[in-house]
Amino acid sequence: MADGFAAEKNTASAWFRTLRDEIVAAFETLEDTQAGDGAAGRFEVSETKRTSDDGSDAGGGLMSVMRGGRVFEKVGVNVSTVYGELGAPAQKAMAARGVPGMADDPRFWASGISLVAHMQNPHAPAVHMNTRMFWTPHAWWFGGGSDLNPCIEYAEDTAHFHATQKAHLDPHGAAYYPKLKEWADEYFYIPHRNRARGVGGIFMDDHCTGDWEADFKLTQDIGKAFLPAYVPLVEKRRNMAWTDADKDTQLVHRGLYAEYNLVYDRGTKFGLTTGHDANAVLMSLPPLAKWV
Repeated sequence: MADGFAAEKNTASAWFRTLRDEIVAAFETLEDTQAGDGAAGRFEVSETKRTSDDGSDAGGGLMSVMRGGRVFEKVGVNVSTVYGELGAPAQKAMAARGVPGMADDPRFWASGISLVAHMQNPHAPAVHMNTRMFWTPHAWWFGGGSDLNPCIEYAEDTAHFHATQKAHLDPHGAAYYPKLKEWADEYFYIPHRNRARGVGGIFMDDHCTGDWEADFKLTQDIGKAFLPAYVPLVEKRRNMAWTDADKDTQLVHRGLYAEYNLVYDRGTKFGLTTGHDANAVLMSLPPLAKWV
């Protein structure tokens, strides 16, 4: 798959792996500093593979999942770089989004990081983050963001999360934060429940100004905002006392999260329809959930 974007692809893929390593280390540090019974949680790391329709290798990545930790009930941090040719349904979806040349040359390359954390303490918020680069012979773009999903909301936590995102986006232009916040509010909305999935964050897709360096730096800063936006909230809430009613509230909210990811999430649909490892794609689902 030689092309003029080989250097940019390598740079982006390496960055997503670096961000993955930083987040995994930070989350294991949270486990180490959490008092409690049992050993601190650790990530189980396994390789993922994507297989093309003809059975040939089409890339893959690393799936890192921690289950039953002191702080995290389940958290996954996946990174992947996949490539090949898009099948007819994916070609149609891409063409509908305005991606040119799909009928002439359906090759693609995609790399990114995806994270979802579900917490032991109902007062500590769940969270989602991803950043990615997508390439076709006739187009390239970046996407991603992060959003906070508390089952018990604290206004000061929401304010901190959004303020950190804004501080990382503002150097790229004052218009970015309000635009990406509005986009997240629209994207992470559950129509059949008439409500948002959480308290929002930032989100973008199909982002291409024509300046790859500038767009990549914006994407990097979206990734760099994640740990300072999220870790202080976990540190503040992880030792709060909680009741059975709080846990019930958490499980019901997780049902809402599962509904969104299985019905509406674009990344879930793309991963499953293009042959990526199903366990990695569905890593975002909570370990336990409840519906009323």
